[in-house]
Formats: sequence, structure tokens, C-alpha cells
Amino acid sequence: MATVVAQSHYIFGLRTGVRNNLLYYDEQTVIFPCGNNCVRYNINQKWQKFIPGTERSQRMQALAISTNRRYLAVSECTEKATITVYDLQHEQSRKRKVLTGGEIPVDEFVCMAFSPDSKYLISQAGGPDWTLFLWMWEKKKVMATVKTSTDGPIHQVSFNPQDNTQICVSGTGVFKIFRYAGETLKQSNTFKTDTHNFLCHTWMSTEQVIAGTDAGQLTMFESGRLRWEMNVTSVQKIDSKSEKQDSNETPSAFPRVTAILGYSNGFACSAGPGTVCLFEKIEEEDQYKKTKEIKIPQELFSNDPSSAEQQEISTLCISPSEETLSASTDRGQLYSINLSLAEFNKGVCVQFERLSHSSHSSVITGLSTCIRKPLIATCSLDRSVRIWNFETNVLEMYKEFQEEAYSVALHPTGLYVLVGFSDKLRLMTLLIDDIRAFKEFTVRSCRECVFSHGGHLFAAVNGNVINIYSTTTFEDVLNLKGHNEKVRAIAFSADDSRLVSCGMDGAVYEWNTLTGARESESVLKTCSYTGVTISPDAKTFFAVGTDCSLKEIQDCQILKEVRTGDVVCTTVAMSRSGRALFVGTSTGTVRAIKYPLPIQNDWIEYQAHAGPVTKMVITFDDQFLITVSEDSCLFIWKIIDKEGQGLKREKELRYAEEILITKSDLEEKNKLMLDLNARVTELQEENKYQLSLRDIEYKEKINELTEKCIQQINSLKAEKEVLKVEKEKQQTAHAKALSEVLEKHDKEQQDMESANNQKLMLEYEKYQELQLKLHKVQQEYEQQLHSVEDSKTRALEEMMQSYEARLEEKMTLITQNQDESQQKVREFEEYIKQEEEDADTEIHEIRMKYEQNLKDEKKANTKLKVELDTTTKQFHVLQKEIENRNLEIEKLKQEVQKLQSVIKALENDITGLKTAIQKRDGIIQDKEKSIYELKKKNDTLNKTIEVMGFRAEYMEEQIEPKEKEIEDLKEQMLEMEGELKEFHKTNTELELKIAELTLKLKTKDKEMHKEMRKVQDIGVLVQRFKSDLHTCVECIQDPKRFKENVRELYKCYVQPSDVVEKVAVDTDIQRENHRQREHYEKIITTLKNQLTRDINVFQANNTKLMKDNVTLMKEINDLRQELRTVRMQLHSYESQSSFNKNIKSSANTRGAASAGRNDLMSQQSLEEAEKIIQFQRLEIQRLKQEMNGKTPSSRTKLPPLVS
Repeated sequence: MATVVAQSHYIFGLRTGVRNNLLYYDEQTVIFPCGNNCVRYNINQKWQKFIPGTERSQRMQALAISTNRRYLAVSECTEKATITVYDLQHEQSRKRKVLTGGEIPVDEFVCMAFSPDSKYLISQAGGPDWTLFLWMWEKKKVMATVKTSTDGPIHQVSFNPQDNTQICVSGTGVFKIFRYAGETLKQSNTFKTDTHNFLCHTWMSTEQVIAGTDAGQLTMFESGRLRWEMNVTSVQKIDSKSEKQDSNETPSAFPRVTAILGYSNGFACSAGPGTVCLFEKIEEEDQYKKTKEIKIPQELFSNDPSSAEQQEISTLCISPSEETLSASTDRGQLYSINLSLAEFNKGVCVQFERLSHSSHSSVITGLSTCIRKPLIATCSLDRSVRIWNFETNVLEMYKEFQEEAYSVALHPTGLYVLVGFSDKLRLMTLLIDDIRAFKEFTVRSCRECVFSHGGHLFAAVNGNVINIYSTTTFEDVLNLKGHNEKVRAIAFSADDSRLVSCGMDGAVYEWNTLTGARESESVLKTCSYTGVTISPDAKTFFAVGTDCSLKEIQDCQILKEVRTGDVVCTTVAMSRSGRALFVGTSTGTVRAIKYPLPIQNDWIEYQAHAGPVTKMVITFDDQFLITVSEDSCLFIWKIIDKEGQGLKREKELRYAEEILITKSDLEEKNKLMLDLNARVTELQEENKYQLSLRDIEYKEKINELTEKCIQQINSLKAEKEVLKVEKEKQQTAHAKALSEVLEKHDKEQQDMESANNQKLMLEYEKYQELQLKLHKVQQEYEQQLHSVEDSKTRALEEMMQSYEARLEEKMTLITQNQDESQQKVREFEEYIKQEEEDADTEIHEIRMKYEQNLKDEKKANTKLKVELDTTTKQFHVLQKEIENRNLEIEKLKQEVQKLQSVIKALENDITGLKTAIQKRDGIIQDKEKSIYELKKKNDTLNKTIEVMGFRAEYMEEQIEPKEKEIEDLKEQMLEMEGELKEFHKTNTELELKIAELTLKLKTKDKEMHKEMRKVQDIGVLVQRFKSDLHTCVECIQDPKRFKENVRELYKCYVQPSDVVEKVAVDTDIQRENHRQREHYEKIITTLKNQLTRDINVFQANNTKLMKDNVTLMKEINDLRQELRTVRMQLHSYESQSSFNKNIKSSANTRGAASAGRNDLMSQQSLEEAEKIIQFQRLEIQRLKQEMNGKTPSSRTKLPPLVS
């Protein structure tokens, strides 16, 4: 194993595209995904802890935290979709469980949620099945699954906060509430939501759910029904600036509600790009009122400050104490706001603050460090250059530009930075608060640039040529030509005498930086190299490329080759001590390999980024490894040995603290300091004077208040004495009234008791008589029941034995007949298939065959049915007798119950009277107390009425002069409003003129810049061509060399990329082209819709006719079966007459009568059946004629569609 180990130290950035990518662990700690890890970030102390992702993870889909803040669930896609649950209370956040779809194939889990008690976990699988899983996750047990959607994506799932069994699911055209019962998830609502695209939802209570749509609507569902809908635009105020911007761009109809979060006072939701609205519940109503609007602040150092406001909110979360609200955006930025401070703010609109440092929002293309300062420079396709400090883990400064930045290099002093933009290569100074360019070089789209270790030179790649410039004179010292394709990586040796380069042509060259000569080379055309580094002794090089291997090159030969499996290596870096190599891969992992290279594949692999590693650098002191990737994240790794200590340094580095600042900036700041100091002294004097004035005022007020208080105390004492006298009088009167009431109450109570005792004695005597009668009736009835049951059981046993024997015989016959009938049915089905071809001819023959067979079978069946009918009739007679006896028993029981209910009612009356007496005593006492309190209130109210009367008179006197003043002011306001309208008109006219003039100026400036650039480029080309011509003319005497030089000139200067200029297409023509294209696409879609409608109508008519045909065939078959049954009944009744002779005389007479009736019925039914058959045949012929006349054949062409 490698002796050197990399340990995660700090991460800058946020992984976008992950559902719920910001979570609160506690008040100070948040969790968010970064690269292929999850980060626990302490907001106050600024430390980070890491939860590494699973190996071979392709992408991270969603995060979820349990309600007790202990468990974190991470959804990832490896070979199959997995959910990993981590224990956050453990120091290293160890894995608890790994959940998969099991037998159900799942590619991804889109979103997840824990139950309120943290025992269950729901997760939504992706398309095309969209299956919802409910887990008891600690046991890895799938409790239930259900399909939530057919085609639309699901955006969010959640549990009811107070009910584990209720689950809400929302997505495009989907809003469903499921309930878990009986090991299944059943849908408990039916909403028609095809027109809505729900992006998020939140539970406000056990029955209320609020959901947000992409059309800017908030919809509230309560107990399975739609309660109300509200549009965010109706409560959102749009600035005039944003309206102007929207007029130039394509207008979006409504702001999308991408995130919503409920809390105790109401809920917060996103209301379009860069805005979050707070809603509070209106008391005594189920409506919500917008209270605050929170916006993302503008970027100070951005080229377009308002671009930050266009970020879309992806996640909202709130701290456990509901003090701070945090948000993440689609550009990987984190913001937060203190809700208590936001409420104190008087304005409606408030701004977010940054939760962490501003990070890149696109692919990081460049990375560099310096020697004299602990700084890291990065550049990205988001057009920004950022300077980081790897000691303090802080973003020092950043600036956005108009062009995309492809490469960056820090000067060893840390005072200058070289950036390769899409138009030019710029050398810039790092000032105290700005990055300013002071020299430009004509190198377009420079993908690689490096300063030498001494800082006197820098190399820049221009396609397949490497230009070396002097940092003091800015002259082009050397042009290194040799690569046939683009150069991908360059590196200086420790003494700056050598430069190593590698390219897409599979070549690794070593150059002499003094003479420009190529000293060694290694070419492998099967591999295109992407990264190269040089050893400290400058003797060996290490290169990586697309052939999945790390190569050690020395003296133009590949000494060793370490295969990296099926993973492509993108970058390589070596420590200055030469102990270890670090390799970045296309899967985002970082590998540490010890040096010298092992024979076997031996390395340590770390889960780092979520995309290919683009750049990798080791700091000058070998303490830190820095990596960047396409996932816009910056990782800082601590390089340590196996014992956990840092690598030994040759010398202790002391970083410089010097900062560059311009003279004008210094003078401005000094002036500001002087002005502020003067202002401070003035404010101190003013404060002293105001404090003295306030002290005098407060002393006077205190004296006045003390006098008033003394007067009030005296008046209150006098009132108190008066109230005492009244109280004594009331107490005496109350005592007399109480004694009288108690005497009356005692008398009434004695009378009631005597009357109730007499009633009770009479009722008790009646109750005893009824009990004796009941006892006698029960004894008689039980004797009758025993005798009836004995006779019944004997008769039943005899009957059962005789009928069971008969039934067995008949069942054997039935089974034989069923087997025969099944065989005949199969044959019949085969005949039906042939019948479709020649229906009219074969029906007649089949009917004749099967009628004879069915007659024989149904004769036997009817005999058995007659026997069963007779036995069942006897059985029903016995059952009726038993039921009559049971009814008599129930009547007697009901009479007993009635008597018992009468006794209970009387007992309840007695208890009710006793409780009524007790209640009356309580009521009397309460009334006495209320009389006393009302008297007190009357006295206070009389006093307040007098005071209010005096105040009303005083206020009326003051109102009259103020009303006159108000009328005068209203007249002045009307005059001012008229003037304001005139000013507004003039202002709008002037603004329109200014806008037109600025547009004209901009277009002219752009044309001027283009012309100037063309002139400069042509001048540079002419100078180069002159110098090359001069060298070419020197060899004019040697024709071969002259010919070669002329060819090189032709290759160098005559290129299609340089000759052909890209002609900018007029924007008006493009717009017209797009408009016409959209118009024709709409016409095509309408024609397609018409065609589909006509086809559907034709198919519907055809299917209707086919259905009618099938129904008629079914009716014919039914009628045939009825005919057969009728004929079989005739034969059965004939056979029954012979069978009935062996039965008793009473049974014979009944059977003969019933047979006569059945004969009459059968004749009538036969006549009716024949009539129906004739009618059906006529209808079949009519329908066939219609079919032949109307329905077109499958080969006939349809008429053409008319547009």
C-alpha cells in the first residue's frame, strides 16, 4: 500500500440536481452534497465533516433526514439504485443499512422521506414504472409497493407529520394521497390534476396539504378535497427593471413554485427566480396572507449584478427552532435569513445573506497555486476568477468577466495572475479588493498557462504551439513547435531549465527553455495524453491519457506502465519530495500511488468528485492536494503519512502578508478615513447635547408623574373606604337571603323523599309478581322445546341417510355427464372457429347434431332435479316450523327485557332527582357570586362613562380646526398630483430617447472593437510573417532548405481557420426563420391531430358494427340453448310420469298436477321461442345488408384529408 495518504480537509461548492440538497442537522450545522460526498458544515465555527459516497456511484439523486435528526438517507445510482442510511450521531457517520428494489428492477430513486417516528422510509422509483416503496428500513423489509404514475415524473413524496399510514405523492399531473392498510397502499383521493404540474408540496396539518405548480399556483387540499387555489403573481410585486428585462427576453407566463416549506406560523415558498414569499395564517379563517418577500441580493463583483436574482430556488429548509430559513439555488449557491430579524424589518421586501462562500456554478477549467502566499486561483466557464485561501478556508476575492476563462496561473509571489480568456490572454494584478488587467497578449482560447518557479517566465499554449514570454519585458521569448494536435498539459522543472508538454497527438516532449530545442521525445499514437508532471530531479516524466494507464517516461522510453482498469486518467501530480503520485480519473475519484511505481496495481482510491477531475495541484510545501472537477467543486486534501502526521518539510515556509494597492485607491481611502473621523467627532458632540436635553425633559416628566400618582393614590383610598361600607351592608343582606332559601330547600327535599319512597314500594311489588310469571313460562317452554328437538333430530337423521345415498348415485351420474358435456363443448368451440368463414351453411348442421346429444343428457339431469325438488320441499316445511317456535321464544324474551327496562328507568329517575338537588345548590352559590361581581363592574363603568364624556367634549373642540387644515392640504395634494403626472410623462419620453441612443452607441462600439481587433490581429500576423520571411530569405542559396521553409510558412499561415471568417447571421433573419418554422410546425401538428381524429372515428364505427354483430351471434346462440332446454323439458316430463308411479299417492297427485301445468307452459314457451328466432333471423339479414353496403374493406383507400 502507499505510504502517503490523502485526507479530506475542506470542500467548496454544492452539488446541484439533487433533491433536498440542503438539510438542517441542528441549529448550527447543515448537511449538503458536494461532489460524491455529503458535508456536515458548522455555520458558526466554519468546520466541515465528510460522509463519503459509495464506490462506483454514477450519480446522487436525493437526500432525506429523519424527524429526530439522527438518520440521513442518500439515494445513489451504482449498478442498480440504492439507498444508504447513515447514523449521524456516530462520529464517522457509519452506514446503518443499504436498501435496494429487491426483485423489482429500479434504475433510480427520485425522492425519499422518513416517517414521523423515523421507523419507516418511503422512496419513489423512477420511470417507466414509477413505483412507490414503503420500507421498515431497520429490518430491510418492504411493507408495500404501489404504482403512482404512468408517464409523468414524480417530484416529491412525504408522510403525514402525525400519521405514519398516510402518504402524499405529487408530480406532473399527479397529486395522490395513499393510506397504508392491510399490507397495501390504497389511494384515498380522486383529484383531476391532468392540467397541473405539481413541483412540490407541504403538510400544514393532519388534513391540509398545500402544493405548488410550475404555473405559479398554490393549491390547498383539505381532507381529500380541493379547498382553494391562489396564484403567486396575484400577491407578488414585480419591479419595473425586471419588467424591462422580460420585455427583451422570451416572456415566462408565471413564476414556478419550485420549493415550499411549512412551519408553525405559516409557510414559505419560492415565487419565481430569486424570490421567496412568507405566508401567515389569518386567524379564524383557513386563508393565508403574504407578509414578507425575501430576495437574493445582487452580486457586487459580477459583470451583471442582477444575474444573481435570476437564480431558481431548488430547496428550502428551516432550523429546528424555526429561527433561520435557508435556501439552495440551481447555480449551487447557499443563502440564509434570520426570520425574527426579517419580521422586525418594516419593509415588505428583505434580502438573503450568504450561508457559505460564493462558489463556481459551472465547469472549473483552471487551477493554480503560488509559493509566497497560501492562495489558490480557479477559473470557470461561468466567466469568473476566484482566489481562495487554503489556510483559513476562505474565499479571498472573486470577479466576473464578459468572456469565458479557460486557464489560470498564479505568479509565485501571489501578486499577479495570468488568465486565458476566449479572446485574449491577460496578465492581471491582485489588488486589495479587485483583480485588474494591465497587459494583454493575442492568444485566443488559451487552454494551458503556467508561470515558471522563479516567476521570470510564463508559458501559454496557442493550439499546438507553446509560447514562452518574459514577465518583465512581456516579449515573446520562444515559440515551441512540434505537436501536430492540441497541447493538453505543460510543466516546468524545479530549476526552470526544462519544460515538458503532452498533447492529443500522443507525444510527450522535453524542451530546453533557454535555446528552445527539443531534448527528448516519446510518441505513442494510440494514446492521446491529457496530463503530465515532472519529477523533482527532472529526469523522469509521468503522463496519463485515454489508454487507461499511468506511464513513467525516462530517456525517450516508457520504463513502467501502471494499468488503471477500465477508468480513464485525466490528470497527474507529484509531490516535491517525490514520495507519492496522485492521479485524477474520469469518474471523479482520486488515487494515491507510491513512488517508485509498484509492479502490481497498488493504490488507494478516494471518492471525491461527481464528474471528471479537470485539474490537480500540490502546494509548494507538500501539505495540501487541491483538485477541481466538472461538477464545479473545489476539494482541499491534507497529505499525511500512515501515522497521521504531515509530510516533513525541508524548510519552514513563512507566507508573505504584502498586498498590492493603487495610489489613487490609497488616497481615496485616506480621505474617507479623515471624513469619517470628522463625522464621528461631530456626532459625539451632537449626542452629548441631545442627551443633556433629554435628561432635562425626563426630569420634568418624572416630577409631573409623581404628582399625578400621589393624587390618584389619595382618590383610590377614599374610594376604598366607601366600597368597604357598601360591602358590609351587602354581606348582612346576603346572609338573611341565604337562611330563607335554605329553609325552603329543606322542606322541599323532605316532601320529595316521602313521595319517591311510596312509588318505589309499589313498583317493587309489581316487579316480584312479574318475575314469578316469567319463571313459570320459561319452565313450560323448555319442556316443549326438548320434546320438539328430539323428534326433529330423529326425523332429520332418517331423511339425511336416505337422501345422502341417493345424492351419491346422482353425483356420479352428473360427473359422467359433465365430462361428456366438456368434451362436446371443446368440439363445439372448434366448430365455432370454422363457423366464422361459412357461418350461414354450417350453423344448420351443427344444430342438428348437438340437439340430439343434449336431449339425451338433459333427460337424465331433469330426473335428478325433480327428486331434489321434492326433498327440498319437505326440508323447507320442517325449517318453517322451527322458525315459528324460535319467534315465540324471542317474543317472550322481549317482554322480559321491557320489564327490566322499566325498572332501570325508575332507578335512573331517582338518581336524576338527587343530582338535580345538588346542582341547584351550586347554581344558587354561583348566582350570588355573579351578583357581587356585577355590582363591582357597575361602579367602575359609571366612573369610566363620566371620564369618557369629558374626553369626548375635549376632542370635539380639537377636531374642528384640524378638519379645516385637512381640507386645505387635500387641495394642495390635488395640485401636486397634476404636476407629478406632467413630470412622469416628460420622464418617460426622455428615458425612451436615452434607451434608443444607448443602443445605437453600443452597436457602434461593438463594430469599432471588431474592426480594431481585426487590425491588431492583421498587424501581428504581418510582423510574424516578415520575421519568418527574413529567416526564409537567408536560406535562398540552399534550394532544399528554402523549399522546406516555404512549406512551413504555408502550413503556419495558410489555414482555413485563419482565412475563413465567421459571418454573423443577422438576428432579424434568424428570428423570421424561427417564426416561420414554428408556424409550419403548428400547421403540421393540426393536420396530424385531424388525421388521428378521423382514424379514431373510423375505428370507432368499425368496432361498433363488429360489437353489434357479436351481440347478435350471442343472442342466436342463447335462443338455440333455450330451444334445446324446452325440448328436453318435454322429454323429462314424459319420463317423470313413469318415475312418479313408485312414490306415495299424495306425491302422485301433486306431481300429476304440476306436470300438467308444465306441459302447458312448455307449449307456450316453444311457440314464443320460434317467433323470436324468426325475428332475429330477419334482423341478421338486415344488418348483413348494411355491412355490405356501408363498411369499406381493409384494402380500399380512405378519402384524402382537406386542410
